[in-house]
Amino acid sequence: MTLALGIDPGTATTGYGLVRLMPNGELVAVSYGIISTPKDETPAARLLMLFNDLNKLLKKYKPDTAAVERLFFARNVTNALAVGQARGVIMLCLQKAGIEPFEYTPNEVKQAVAGYGSADKRQVQDMVRALLLLEKIPKPDDAADALAIAITHLNTKRYE
Repeated sequence: MTLALGIDPGTATTGYGLVRLMPNGELVAVSYGIISTPKDETPAARLLMLFNDLNKLLKKYKPDTAAVERLFFARNVTNALAVGQARGVIMLCLQKAGIEPFEYTPNEVKQAVAGYGSADKRQVQDMVRALLLLEKIPKPDDAADALAIAITHLNTKRYE
């Protein structure tokens, strides 16, 4: 039974989702949510909060593997830099915990989860709900995205 951690990085809000691949092939949502940091803190303080909170998650759940959304391109340079900084902290945290971080672009996640690389957010969220047999779409969006990343990773590694 493999436990995968999916991460949708951000400085203000980082989504996380833990999905277990059962021996029968079923995917089960273990936990999901967000790590958020206050806007009135300095960027360095926010990155430290992200690092500490992610470390707590890693210690609590002890995932076997992890995947992070890759920054594909960005129209907003300031936002891209902040996400890049968060990704760096996340990659460091995973590596420090002995977990090799895998990366997937948003289009790879959409293709893997919804079967269409240009699927919209709602289509991906509906598929996450269906694949994990959840009653409702996971909220907030960052958590649903993180679950999609974990699903993508488990299914990709299963067929390699």
